Amino acid sequence: MKYRTSWYPLSIYLLLCAGAVTMVIPFLWMVSTSLKTDSNVFSTTIELIPDPFVWKNYVRIWEYAPFGKYFFNTLKVTLLVTAGKLLISSTAAYSFSRLRFPGRDPLFMVFLATMMIPYHVTVIPLFVIMREFNWINTHWAIIVPNLFSAFGVFLLRQFMLVIPREIEEAARIDGSGYIRTYWRIVLPLTVPAMTALGIFSFMGTWNDFFGPLIFLNSQHMYTLQIGLASLVGMYQTDWTLMMTGAVLTLLPILIIFFLAQKQFIEGITLQGSLKG
Repeated sequence: MKYRTSWYPLSIYLLLCAGAVTMVIPFLWMVSTSLKTDSNVFSTTIELIPDPFVWKNYVRIWEYAPFGKYFFNTLKVTLLVTAGKLLISSTAAYSFSRLRFPGRDPLFMVFLATMMIPYHVTVIPLFVIMREFNWINTHWAIIVPNLFSAFGVFLLRQFMLVIPREIEEAARIDGSGYIRTYWRIVLPLTVPAMTALGIFSFMGTWNDFFGPLIFLNSQHMYTLQIGLASLVGMYQTDWTLMMTGAVLTLLPILIIFFLAQKQFIEGITLQGSLKG
């Protein structure tokens, strides 16, 4: 028993370290490839540290493709989707958790059941709707459908359910209406959940490939993911530029995560405690 107790934590630690190394190596290889010459990419020897370092790849990619336009398009779509999703999800969660109206719980269950419908099943009817609105090859086609999230409503609703109703009743006695109570009292108390949902939304929208692939067909409308895919040629692919673009695309995600990791971890921890 003592033998198992002494080796068990060490084995778990070694297993986690092996998993971490397995996850990190592809990212290191991506950065390494972005700093190599074309001839060194397919070298028979494994070179994790490039020799020489080719920093000009990070300049050449801006000349090879309109990467600045891709960045702007992706940032615009991501910020609008994230802000809109937080607003819509929080107001819907407030209605489902704090307001009483006929059919509230059955309606929420039906709304929650939409999480079981795969996105790919709705692509054809969604495409038809976007075509009727003349939104094909516009960013509205990938912004508006992503504003509504059953997962986001469920996440925020679970947080709002644990807020004591006495706080709202005290605010209502002071003359606060539903909108003011939501904005001044309930919303600040759900900051951890809002942060977690914001990070999920930002990452999902920033990395979205399928939606832009379906609805966008002009280069000046491309997002980063479609722009990266366009670097793949029919007969030849510049892998150094491909990896350089991948590194540049990944940087905003890493920055956002590290800046908000405290709130993100707190939100996930609180969500786990609510499920328990």
